[in-house]
Amino acid sequence: MGESTVTTLEGQQGPTTSPMADDRRDGRGPLGRIRAPRRPRLWFEILLIAVSYWTYSLIRNAVPEQRSQALRNADWIWRMEHHLSIAVEQSVNHAVNSVTWLIVGMNYYYATLHFIVTLGVLVWLFRCHPGRYAAARTALFATTAVALVGYYLYPLAPPRLMSGGHFIDTVRVHHTWGSMASGDLKHMSNQYAAMPSMHIGWSLWCGLTIFALASTPWVRVLGLLYPALTLVVIVSTANHFWLDAVGGMVCLTFGFTVARLWYGALPYTMPRLVPAPATSGVRPPGT
Repeated sequence: MGESTVTTLEGQQGPTTSPMADDRRDGRGPLGRIRAPRRPRLWFEILLIAVSYWTYSLIRNAVPEQRSQALRNADWIWRMEHHLSIAVEQSVNHAVNSVTWLIVGMNYYYATLHFIVTLGVLVWLFRCHPGRYAAARTALFATTAVALVGYYLYPLAPPRLMSGGHFIDTVRVHHTWGSMASGDLKHMSNQYAAMPSMHIGWSLWCGLTIFALASTPWVRVLGLLYPALTLVVIVSTANHFWLDAVGGMVCLTFGFTVARLWYGALPYTMPRLVPAPATSGVRPPGT
């Protein structure tokens, strides 16, 4: 069943297998073929990332800026953190702000590395781990997608915008080019989309990817340090609460769950290289 015959140049008949028969024998149907690892196409990935980020920014900024609700939610978060004895953001913000070179560096860190490192890890996966690229990218995209739900359902003002919070907007005070949601660029971004923190979601995705797949020990250590340092930066610049970071971790867990369910394995356990596509049809003479 599933085999047909073809006539070779010598007039002999030999078996060949149809693609549908191959799928039946290895237990894969059309859905299995879609899920199977394959070498990513550069033009498609560039287009996908560009369109996805444009869509993400459009939806994020289209969420109504519910200022009153966002400030009430910020007050609730601040009270909850006091109840949990973790409300140290204000102390960290003021302490780091007193060291000008340090806080200015953190402003630029917040504004740039969020994008640079994430794109760098995607390029590294594309080049060196093509078999894992699609699953890892799916986890990142699913993380970002579910974050949009959080922005819509739970508008939250960052600490620097709290009424009477006595936090310092470090970008505005030090006149550095920084967050799109602060200073002169605040009108280009939704200021009340602080929960969950995608700085944490993305940086933790980068860190776990580097730690799991890098072969050099010190690079793996840097992978773990990156999300930890990002956490310090988002708090020091008064852009997020600790609990915003927890929200980012929850979103990342969702992202990895989606990738696991779709591909049947976690991205880092999949084969590093993509096997060459199988050929079907006429077998060459002598085989």
